[in-house]
Amino acid sequence: MKNIVFLGAPGAGKGTQSEFIIKKYGIIQISTGDMLRAAVKAGSPLGKVAKEYMDNGKLVTDEIIIGLMKERLAQPDCKNGFILDGFPRTLAQAKSLDIMLQEDMKTEITHIISLEVPDEYIVERITGRRTSPVTGKIYHVKYNPPAVEGMAEDGKTPLIQRDDDKEETVKKRLEVFHEQADALKSYYKSTGKLFIVDGTKAPDTVFAEIEEILK
Repeated sequence: MKNIVFLGAPGAGKGTQSEFIIKKYGIIQISTGDMLRAAVKAGSPLGKVAKEYMDNGKLVTDEIIIGLMKERLAQPDCKNGFILDGFPRTLAQAKSLDIMLQEDMKTEITHIISLEVPDEYIVERITGRRTSPVTGKIYHVKYNPPAVEGMAEDGKTPLIQRDDDKEETVKKRLEVFHEQADALKSYYKSTGKLFIVDGTKAPDTVFAEIEEILK
Protein backbone atom coordinates (compact mmCIF):
# COMPACT_ATOMS: atom_id res chain seq x y z
CA MET A 1 0.00 0.00 0.00
CA LYS A 2 1.16 3.50 -0.83
CA ASN A 3 -0.20 6.34 1.32
CA ILE A 4 1.49 9.44 -0.02
CA VAL A 5 1.71 13.04 1.16
CA PHE A 6 2.79 15.47 -1.56
CA LEU A 7 4.59 18.61 -0.40
CA GLY A 8 5.46 21.41 -2.79
CA ALA A 9 4.75 25.05 -3.52
CA PRO A 10 1.81 26.12 -5.68
CA GLY A 11 2.89 25.43 -9.26
CA ALA A 12 5.59 22.89 -8.31
CA GLY A 13 3.94 20.17 -10.40
CA LYS A 14 2.13 18.14 -7.73
CA GLY A 15 -1.00 17.83 -9.87
CA THR A 16 0.92 16.53 -12.89
CA GLN A 17 2.86 13.98 -10.84
CA SER A 18 -0.30 12.89 -9.02
CA GLU A 19 -1.89 12.09 -12.38
CA PHE A 20 1.09 9.88 -13.30
CA ILE A 21 0.91 8.08 -9.95
CA ILE A 22 -2.87 7.56 -10.18
CA LYS A 23 -2.51 6.07 -13.67
CA LYS A 24 0.36 3.73 -12.77
CA TYR A 25 -0.59 2.59 -9.26
CA GLY A 26 -4.39 2.84 -9.34
CA ILE A 27 -4.61 4.89 -6.15
CA ILE A 28 -6.72 7.99 -5.67
CA GLN A 29 -5.89 11.62 -4.99
CA ILE A 30 -7.61 13.50 -2.19
CA SER A 31 -7.68 17.26 -2.49
CA THR A 32 -8.76 19.11 0.65
CA GLY A 33 -10.75 21.60 -1.42
CA ASP A 34 -12.61 18.88 -3.31
CA MET A 35 -13.28 17.01 -0.07
CA LEU A 36 -14.72 20.11 1.60
CA ARG A 37 -16.94 20.93 -1.38
CA ALA A 38 -18.22 17.34 -1.54
CA ALA A 39 -19.03 17.30 2.19
CA VAL A 40 -20.88 20.61 1.95
CA LYS A 41 -22.82 19.44 -1.12
CA ALA A 42 -23.73 16.14 0.57
CA GLY A 43 -24.95 18.03 3.64
CA SER A 44 -23.20 15.69 6.08
CA PRO A 45 -23.06 16.85 9.73
CA LEU A 46 -19.41 17.88 9.39
CA GLY A 47 -20.15 19.37 5.96
CA LYS A 48 -22.82 21.62 7.48
CA VAL A 49 -20.40 22.86 10.15
CA ALA A 50 -17.70 23.43 7.51
CA LYS A 51 -20.21 25.39 5.40
CA GLU A 52 -20.88 27.76 8.30
CA TYR A 53 -17.17 28.56 8.56
CA MET A 54 -16.81 29.00 4.80
CA ASP A 55 -19.94 31.16 4.50
CA ASN A 56 -18.52 33.45 7.19
CA GLY A 57 -15.17 33.68 5.42
CA LYS A 58 -13.38 31.77 8.19
CA LEU A 59 -10.80 29.00 7.87
CA VAL A 60 -12.25 25.57 8.60
CA THR A 61 -10.68 24.27 11.82
CA ASP A 62 -8.13 21.44 11.91
CA GLU A 63 -10.58 19.36 13.95
CA ILE A 64 -13.23 19.53 11.20
CA ILE A 65 -10.69 18.87 8.43
CA ILE A 66 -9.35 15.82 10.28
CA GLY A 67 -12.91 14.59 10.84
CA LEU A 68 -13.72 14.96 7.15
CA MET A 69 -10.43 13.28 6.23
CA LYS A 70 -11.28 10.34 8.48
CA GLU A 71 -14.67 9.96 6.74
CA ARG A 72 -13.06 10.23 3.30
CA LEU A 73 -10.25 7.74 3.99
CA ALA A 74 -12.79 5.20 5.30
CA GLN A 75 -14.39 5.00 1.84
CA PRO A 76 -13.69 1.87 -0.27
CA ASP A 77 -11.73 3.67 -3.00
CA CYS A 78 -8.97 4.47 -0.46
CA LYS A 79 -8.25 0.87 0.50
CA ASN A 80 -5.42 0.52 -2.03
CA GLY A 81 -3.75 3.75 -0.99
CA PHE A 82 -4.08 7.50 -1.51
CA ILE A 83 -2.31 10.74 -2.34
CA LEU A 84 -2.92 13.74 -0.09
CA ASP A 85 -2.54 17.05 -1.92
CA GLY A 86 -2.88 20.30 0.04
CA PHE A 87 -3.01 18.49 3.37
CA PRO A 88 -1.47 18.57 5.87
CA ARG A 89 -0.57 22.26 5.61
CA THR A 90 0.60 22.75 9.18
CA LEU A 91 2.57 20.83 11.78
CA ALA A 92 -0.57 20.48 13.95
CA GLN A 93 -2.45 18.93 11.01
CA ALA A 94 0.43 16.52 10.30
CA LYS A 95 0.50 15.29 13.90
CA SER A 96 -3.30 14.95 14.05
CA LEU A 97 -3.29 13.05 10.76
CA ASP A 98 -0.70 10.56 12.03
CA ILE A 99 -2.65 9.94 15.24
CA MET A 100 -5.92 9.50 13.35
CA LEU A 101 -4.39 7.05 10.84
CA GLN A 102 -2.65 4.98 13.52
CA GLU A 103 -5.40 4.86 16.13
CA ASP A 104 -8.56 4.83 14.03
CA MET A 105 -7.51 3.27 10.74
CA LYS A 106 -4.52 1.12 11.71
CA THR A 107 -2.45 2.51 8.84
CA GLU A 108 0.14 5.23 8.28
CA ILE A 109 1.69 7.56 5.72
CA THR A 110 4.27 5.54 3.77
CA HIS A 111 5.95 8.25 1.66
CA ILE A 112 6.29 12.03 1.95
CA ILE A 113 7.47 13.43 -1.38
CA SER A 114 8.63 17.04 -1.45
CA LEU A 115 8.81 18.54 -4.95
CA GLU A 116 11.48 21.22 -4.67
CA VAL A 117 11.34 24.12 -7.12
CA PRO A 118 13.08 27.51 -6.62
CA ASP A 119 10.75 30.45 -6.10
CA GLU A 120 11.83 32.16 -9.32
CA TYR A 121 10.69 29.11 -11.31
CA ILE A 122 7.36 29.09 -9.50
CA VAL A 123 6.80 32.80 -10.15
CA GLU A 124 7.57 32.32 -13.86
CA ARG A 125 5.36 29.26 -14.11
CA ILE A 126 2.33 30.81 -12.42
CA THR A 127 2.49 34.43 -13.62
CA GLY A 128 2.78 33.17 -17.21
CA ARG A 129 -0.54 31.35 -17.00
CA ARG A 130 -3.44 32.68 -19.04
CA THR A 131 -6.99 31.34 -19.01
CA SER A 132 -9.40 31.16 -21.94
CA PRO A 133 -12.80 32.74 -21.12
CA VAL A 134 -14.20 30.65 -24.01
CA THR A 135 -13.23 27.12 -22.89
CA GLY A 136 -11.52 27.56 -19.51
CA LYS A 137 -8.34 26.03 -20.95
CA ILE A 138 -5.11 27.22 -19.33
CA TYR A 139 -2.23 28.39 -21.52
CA HIS A 140 1.24 29.67 -20.69
CA VAL A 141 2.81 32.61 -22.49
CA LYS A 142 6.15 30.77 -22.73
CA TYR A 143 5.57 27.02 -22.36
CA ASN A 144 2.13 26.55 -23.92
CA PRO A 145 1.14 29.64 -25.95
CA PRO A 146 -2.20 29.86 -27.78
CA ALA A 147 -2.41 29.66 -31.59
CA VAL A 148 -3.00 33.42 -31.76
CA GLU A 149 -0.87 35.38 -29.28
CA GLY A 150 -2.91 36.57 -26.30
CA MET A 151 -6.18 35.24 -27.74
CA ALA A 152 -8.56 32.39 -26.92
CA GLU A 153 -9.50 29.62 -29.35
CA ASP A 154 -11.85 31.85 -31.35
CA GLY A 155 -8.92 34.15 -32.16
CA LYS A 156 -10.72 37.28 -30.92
CA THR A 157 -11.43 36.87 -27.18
CA PRO A 158 -8.45 38.01 -25.07
CA LEU A 159 -7.02 35.48 -22.61
CA ILE A 160 -7.18 36.57 -18.98
CA GLN A 161 -4.76 36.37 -16.08
CA ARG A 162 -6.50 35.26 -12.88
CA ASP A 163 -5.87 37.32 -9.75
CA ASP A 164 -4.33 34.20 -8.14
CA ASP A 165 -1.75 34.14 -10.93
CA LYS A 166 -0.51 37.71 -10.48
CA GLU A 167 3.04 38.17 -9.21
CA GLU A 168 2.20 39.93 -5.94
CA THR A 169 -0.31 37.22 -5.00
CA VAL A 170 2.07 34.41 -5.97
CA LYS A 171 4.88 35.85 -3.83
CA LYS A 172 2.56 36.15 -0.81
CA ARG A 173 1.43 32.54 -1.25
CA LEU A 174 5.05 31.42 -1.43
CA GLU A 175 5.89 33.23 1.82
CA VAL A 176 3.08 31.42 3.64
CA PHE A 177 4.03 28.12 2.01
CA HIS A 178 7.67 28.33 3.15
CA GLU A 179 6.72 29.15 6.74
CA GLN A 180 4.54 26.05 6.94
CA ALA A 181 6.64 23.73 4.75
CA ASP A 182 9.85 24.14 6.73
CA ALA A 183 8.15 22.90 9.91
CA LEU A 184 6.46 20.03 8.04
CA LYS A 185 9.71 18.89 6.44
CA SER A 186 11.53 18.93 9.78
CA TYR A 187 8.78 16.81 11.31
CA TYR A 188 8.63 14.32 8.44
CA LYS A 189 12.42 14.11 8.15
CA SER A 190 12.50 12.53 11.61
CA THR A 191 10.26 9.70 10.34
CA GLY A 192 12.75 8.65 7.65
CA LYS A 193 9.95 8.74 5.05
CA LEU A 194 10.72 12.15 3.53
CA PHE A 195 12.05 12.14 -0.04
CA ILE A 196 13.26 15.28 -1.81
CA VAL A 197 12.72 15.44 -5.58
CA ASP A 198 13.99 18.13 -7.98
CA GLY A 199 10.81 19.49 -9.57
CA THR A 200 12.63 21.64 -12.14
CA LYS A 201 13.29 18.64 -14.40
CA ALA A 202 11.00 17.45 -17.20
CA PRO A 203 7.79 15.84 -15.84
CA ASP A 204 8.74 12.37 -17.15
CA THR A 205 12.15 12.59 -15.48
CA VAL A 206 10.58 13.70 -12.20
CA PHE A 207 8.14 10.79 -12.35
CA ALA A 208 10.97 8.32 -13.02
CA GLU A 209 12.57 9.48 -9.73
CA ILE A 210 9.26 9.15 -7.91
CA GLU A 211 8.83 5.61 -9.29
CA GLU A 212 12.20 4.67 -7.78
CA ILE A 213 11.08 6.08 -4.42
CA LEU A 214 7.80 4.14 -4.51
CA LYS A 215 9.40 0.76 -5.35
